Amino acid sequence: MVKVSLFLTLACLAISPSQAQVARTEYYSFTSTTLTDAQILSGMKYGPQVALAGQLRIPRPGTDRLPAVILVHGSGGVGGTGSPTEEWATDFNKLGIATFAFDSFSGRGIVNTVFDQGQLGRLAMTIDAYHALALLAKHPRIDWTRIVLMGFSRGGQAVLYASMKRLQKMHGPAEGLGFAAYIALYPNCGTTYRNDEDLVDKPVRILHGAADNYVPIGPCKAYVERLTRAGRDAQLIEYPEAHHVFDGPVFRTPVVVGAAQTTGRCSLAEGENGLIMNLDTQKPFTYADSCVGKGPTVAYNESASNQARAFVRDFLTKKLALK
Repeated sequence: MVKVSLFLTLACLAISPSQAQVARTEYYSFTSTTLTDAQILSGMKYGPQVALAGQLRIPRPGTDRLPAVILVHGSGGVGGTGSPTEEWATDFNKLGIATFAFDSFSGRGIVNTVFDQGQLGRLAMTIDAYHALALLAKHPRIDWTRIVLMGFSRGGQAVLYASMKRLQKMHGPAEGLGFAAYIALYPNCGTTYRNDEDLVDKPVRILHGAADNYVPIGPCKAYVERLTRAGRDAQLIEYPEAHHVFDGPVFRTPVVVGAAQTTGRCSLAEGENGLIMNLDTQKPFTYADSCVGKGPTVAYNESASNQARAFVRDFLTKKLALK
């Protein structure tokens, strides 16, 4: 575990006045790899290495081991406009939960993927999350048996499929080390992977808005139905009239992001050699396909946000045995 200097991470990890309540803030660098989805799904383990940075917030002084939530950002980046990770980190710190927010983009020379999702494979951030878990589990203040993975939009997709036994077996952390639960906010569920119903025996919770036209809820409903039939502990919590990033207060006035790419109309599935296929064209998917649209809406929904925070707070209180 390598600490990095403050100046190195300030560029990608913003510090807010709310952190005054945190007993200690630490910064770490860890190594991950940059592989395509096809390479990841085919089991390739080695590729170009990349140094990523993350911010650990420890909510109280002492020597006791704390539960933690690893936060996986969306397409806008860890500190991008409207990113809700800061608000969630503050909520968790108030509960006595440490948080680790890492940046999958800056180390790869990416500012955001909003307008060009092809800059990074969809599963690369899943691999990053596995490396973040391995790092955090060694920290003397963290209880490695009580680390939860939580992500938003693109990061939510990374979280959702991090629970697949297949990916954990090929790319996950050491045997015996895993996440206590998986929480995905408005993730993309529109790709069917091989054996994606075979999950580790940990709860999966998806929080999604019914009015989301950026990442539609429909495929997540279908996926959770498949998981439920397979006997998995998966649940979808739906918020009526809630759009994408319904937990982001900066979007109190709805915004149509005209040039943002959305695959909401695409039907995708894993094919031979890990290639992601467009089921409509029966050809490998690209972001130039006609199913890729633009102009989705992002909008805060106070009611949905409050309900989601209450749900997650109650879920983690029970799951992590908070006092």
